[in-house]
Amino acid sequence: MSTHFAPALQAAHDACASQHYPQGALYIVATPIGNLADISLRALHVLQLVDAIACEDTRHTQALLRAYGIDRPTAQLLAVHQHNESEGAQRVLERLQQGQRVAYASDAGTPGVSDPGARLVAAVRAAGLPVVPLPGASSITTAVSVAGLVSQGADDGGFVFAGFLPPKATERANAVTALANQVRPVVLLEAPHRVEDLAQALATLGARPVTVGRELTKQFEEIATVPAQELPGWLAAQPHRTKGEFVLVLHAAPLASSADDGTRVLQLLLAELPVKTAVKLAAELTGQPRNALYDTALQLKRGRDTGED
Repeated sequence: MSTHFAPALQAAHDACASQHYPQGALYIVATPIGNLADISLRALHVLQLVDAIACEDTRHTQALLRAYGIDRPTAQLLAVHQHNESEGAQRVLERLQQGQRVAYASDAGTPGVSDPGARLVAAVRAAGLPVVPLPGASSITTAVSVAGLVSQGADDGGFVFAGFLPPKATERANAVTALANQVRPVVLLEAPHRVEDLAQALATLGARPVTVGRELTKQFEEIATVPAQELPGWLAAQPHRTKGEFVLVLHAAPLASSADDGTRVLQLLLAELPVKTAVKLAAELTGQPRNALYDTALQLKRGRDTGED
């Protein structure tokens, strides 16, 4: 067993042992997406405390536990993955109904978001038993946090999680077309063997920015923002760029704004503000060039001063 995390295990006990951990509860445990140090103290404590650990891949989870210096008998690891989640949920329910504490961990990140776990949680809740979330690493929020997303003014921000697009070319192209006018950023996931196909599909979106997160939190992590039309070339520029796990953030489509929109906004602003201030705000609101808006503002002001309609 590893001794590198021995101080962390002690810190987890010191920080968390006095907290309440109900029996007969399912604990949803987020695990690192790459860097082992991204585990939380509460996750370490719960992984030692529970009576059993349900997991997407028992071999992967056993290796993860041993890396932290946690040794659990194989009999305490229950396989619950996308192919047996309904049946696996019943085995977990039996243990919970006996008053046992059970943790669930997917291979990486937060269970039930893109990984298995949602059906298990639904079954446990339907049985009237508690589910306790232990927040932590997520490739989705990790990518969004470094994408530099800025609201386009159509809403209060936020993003859409689309996950993996269809693998078949026609269905994938249709999905990208549907995303073309999405006013919120869209988060996509992709495997290395399909990322070039996804890049070709996204290239039809032209200059729309795409932030690529490759191997996030791992040793060879790479993050870049490029126009969608340049994404295939960016991947092809370095052989290693098609390797690893990918999270892509498709930035929001720019708001369509006509000259009439700018004029209407200026009319409202000029009634209350000086010309320069009104032009500055109108440019930020509509995305139109400031010089053109300034000329329009002067025309509106002259018309108002001379009494013209």
